[in-house]
Amino acid sequence: MAEQRPSHDQEFVEYVVKSIVDHPDDVAVDRTVDEMGVLLTLTVSPEDMGQVIGRQGATAKSVRTLLRVIGAKNNARVNLKINEPEGSEGPPAAAEAPAESEAPKEVTEEKAQSVEDAIDDLNI
Repeated sequence: MAEQRPSHDQEFVEYVVKSIVDHPDDVAVDRTVDEMGVLLTLTVSPEDMGQVIGRQGATAKSVRTLLRVIGAKNNARVNLKINEPEGSEGPPAAAEAPAESEAPKEVTEEKAQSVEDAIDDLNI
């Protein structure tokens, strides 16, 4: 059986990701095709996850956008899944939401101010 040559979408993802990570030898892209389209599954070193995802997911979003263009050119729907490495933890809870002590103070002060204004308006 002949060796399967990587497709353009798979080569593109490998090239881009290997260019931005510190451990390019650990980059692996698996390609599967089904009735929903093409699924590229990306696996990288745990140390490189931040570089692949980028700030607020900007890098991953950009790669996915470019993959859609490649897919449209080839009349295929191409999706990218980034495997989370074993033992990794999600972002710290403090990074996801503002501290609890800060938000209620501001809201309470704003509500108290608006309630006082409403009472003053009624006493006219």
